[in-house]
Amino acid sequence: MSRLIPLILAVALFMENMDATVIATSLPAIAADIGTTPVALKLAFTAYFVALAIFIPISAWLADKFGAKTVFRAAILVFIAGSIACAFSGSLAEFVMARFLKGMGGAMMSPLARLILLRTTERKDLVNAMAWLTIPALIGPTLGPPIGGFLTTFLSWHWIFIINVPIGLLGVVLITKYLPEVESATQRPMDFPGFFLSAIAFSGIVFGLSLLSMPVLPLWVAGVSTVVGLAAAIIYVPYALRIEHPLLDPRLFLHPSYRAVVFGSSLFLIGAGATPFLVPLMLQVGFGYTPFESGMITFVGALGALCMKFIAKPIYQRIGFRSALIAAAILSSLGLFIKGTFVPQTPVIVMMMVIFLVGLIRSLYFTGQNALAFADIDEDEAGPATAIHAVMRPIATALAVATAGGVLELSSHLRGQPLGVDDFHTAFFAIAAISFLAIIPYLRLEKEAGSDISGQRTAAQRQAALQKTDEQGYQGRSPRF
Repeated sequence: MSRLIPLILAVALFMENMDATVIATSLPAIAADIGTTPVALKLAFTAYFVALAIFIPISAWLADKFGAKTVFRAAILVFIAGSIACAFSGSLAEFVMARFLKGMGGAMMSPLARLILLRTTERKDLVNAMAWLTIPALIGPTLGPPIGGFLTTFLSWHWIFIINVPIGLLGVVLITKYLPEVESATQRPMDFPGFFLSAIAFSGIVFGLSLLSMPVLPLWVAGVSTVVGLAAAIIYVPYALRIEHPLLDPRLFLHPSYRAVVFGSSLFLIGAGATPFLVPLMLQVGFGYTPFESGMITFVGALGALCMKFIAKPIYQRIGFRSALIAAAILSSLGLFIKGTFVPQTPVIVMMMVIFLVGLIRSLYFTGQNALAFADIDEDEAGPATAIHAVMRPIATALAVATAGGVLELSSHLRGQPLGVDDFHTAFFAIAAISFLAIIPYLRLEKEAGSDISGQRTAAQRQAALQKTDEQGYQGRSPRF
């Protein structure tokens, strides 16, 4: 398997993932500078994820129409433009709009990276290719917190967005020079009604729930937004089942592995998606750490994720997707619960050990679900399947941030006091409970689900292989007289 293609594609993921951890570390400083609160800035998170949810579904269609390489390169340039706009924002409204623009670029980067990898990699090499795609991408979150904390503490938060410019331009050069032209799948007609219905559904639901948990606008606006989004989603499903090539095809959920991954990961992401929002806030607002100190604590989570990438494949070969994903979901939820017991007196080394181990476990989960999702998917279904799998993540993450922010606001309101450590504890316990439910979809899978990709063998198969090796070794011996 060539490692060049996944490493080039990983430049975009590196930039996108580093950006997410950098902004999480700098939220209090940004909020103070533009005249808002750190919790209110979750609207900027939401705007980014809404943009992802709206534009991810058309990424495969655009790639097939204009060429995956061309669209992928353009997406990076849009992401750079959004980063520059963020750096020059002077108000919450400007920052939210800049994040939306950035999300338009990000909407094309991650799904197209995976789509290009799927179309240039043999199935037997898929787990390895996914690992090589995500290893450089995980270096971004490893560097993001300390770099973001350093720039925010000693220079200015504006620089955390400017650093995307040289990284993005380097990616464009590498893509232009080394990435081959990717053969497009059979061009499907664009489902414009489906695009508008899904856009209304995703943006309405996510934006409405975010406003419900933080009423910066009248409550009726949040209610109307949520209801309109739900209505669009309800209308979309029967519409999509009636046409031949829907934008997001619900028939893909007939594949058991794909269905389990989408629903399981949506619940898992309630915990994983809220963590980058909650942990830096708790360390800075609750414990009084500086952004740099916070970043030097939280970066070990990405370091743990990076370490797991080198040992994930043997684990899946040994116990299979089903057992590994269930175990990862349980242990990750336990890690969230433990984070909810942190207090200002908790030794830094203890916090870092917990964050490292949780990062290790989550990396095992994400590596496996990325591969298992496509275990039963045919080549002609790869584009639509990639779109649904990719759009699931920002929606779930946006809901995670909305849930965590809502719990923080509600807990603080019920106590009648400003945001404090107890509120963060309540938020961690709530998202841990939701995240634990991720085990349910996987319990319904067969034990050998996705074994042709993971390389998992049953005990009987391992014993037979061992016996065959012994026999071959015996037959190959020279007779001794």
